[in-house]
Amino acid sequence: MKLAFIIDQLDSIKTSKDSSFAMICEAATRNHQIHVLYQHDIALINNIVMGFSRSLTLTDSIHQDGHWYKTSDTLATPLYEFDAILMRKDPPFDLEYVYSTYLLELAETQGALVINSPRGIRDHNEKLAITKFPQFIAPTLVTSQTHLIREFLSNHQDIILKPLDGMGGASVFRVHSADHNISVILETLTHYGTRTIMAQRYIPEIIQGDKRILLIAGKAVPYALARIPQAGETRGNLAAGGIGKIQPLSERDKQIAQCLGPELVNQGLMLVGLDVIGDYLTEINVTSPTGMQEITRLAGFDVAGMMLDAIEESMNLKNSGTV
Repeated sequence: MKLAFIIDQLDSIKTSKDSSFAMICEAATRNHQIHVLYQHDIALINNIVMGFSRSLTLTDSIHQDGHWYKTSDTLATPLYEFDAILMRKDPPFDLEYVYSTYLLELAETQGALVINSPRGIRDHNEKLAITKFPQFIAPTLVTSQTHLIREFLSNHQDIILKPLDGMGGASVFRVHSADHNISVILETLTHYGTRTIMAQRYIPEIIQGDKRILLIAGKAVPYALARIPQAGETRGNLAAGGIGKIQPLSERDKQIAQCLGPELVNQGLMLVGLDVIGDYLTEINVTSPTGMQEITRLAGFDVAGMMLDAIEESMNLKNSGTV
């Protein structure tokens, strides 16, 4: 297969933890052709969506950050000529990201297979998407009106506040009913009532970990990466200092995964990262879900291999005309 990865700058990739790196390595072991593009390398030229890509090969220094690859000169290629295109650009999900999804969606009409679906990515805000599954979420409020947030805090006493476009635990606040900083926190997060945010009842089970459950083609990887907050910290995100621990999926985890899996696949979302705290779904990550390497390293389960199997199956179905 001829695979294209739309990713962040290669020198910024941390090879010890990056899931795109894991997929690239797995693709290389299967002798697939690997090409990389950056977001600005996508262009519409003469009504064809093109990619200014570079072929990539792995070097003998594969485990040394910044020295693991060699790339060719840039070559303009219609995106439909790739067997599959993996959209792995990290957030922020800004207007440039939206424009990329428009171009990739057009590329799909020209015959490209894009993973995850650009429309699926665009339609699933990673915070708001959980509201489609109210049976699995903690009490939640979405608003820019500070008086509604204050009422929510009064009702629940202990809540989490977060922006709808954040990642890695950035700008996530835990607020108690007696917190003297509530006014400035609300002013900061809502930009004085002009920006919509999410409030959720605090889930004390966070001390046992913020679980990352990976869904691949609608099926759950059998192990979750529980990200344990450091002492005195509310956030379990690894980017915020959380410690990763592997655990088998609980019955509730399986129930959530089995319910969401088919629906997300129908939306063209092959690789999804569910975040679950205790028994509650808290996020649905669709842009560039991570956690593959940690699960593989700690549980011995080949997550990247499962992903490449799913890509190859999708490519076979596409070639047979089934999809």
